Amino acid sequence: MERRRIEELKERYPRGTRVRLISMDDTQAPPAGTEGTVVHVDDIGTIHVSWDNGSSLGLVPGTDLFNIVKD
Repeated sequence: MERRRIEELKERYPRGTRVRLISMDDTQAPPAGTEGTVVHVDDIGTIHVSWDNGSSLGLVPGTDLFNIVKD
């Protein structure tokens, strides 16, 4: 992933951002609809999330589907 794109992700998903999972192609994925809190975006663009169900599986933009939870 390009450095510029990673910086954009870090700006769009800062620590504390709430997200909701739509779908993830992973056998360990939380159920669709699970919400969580962004912990950080790493240097390869993975969005690390502390899911409300206790999972900590990261999101891969462009592969996993998710959205920001609006207040």
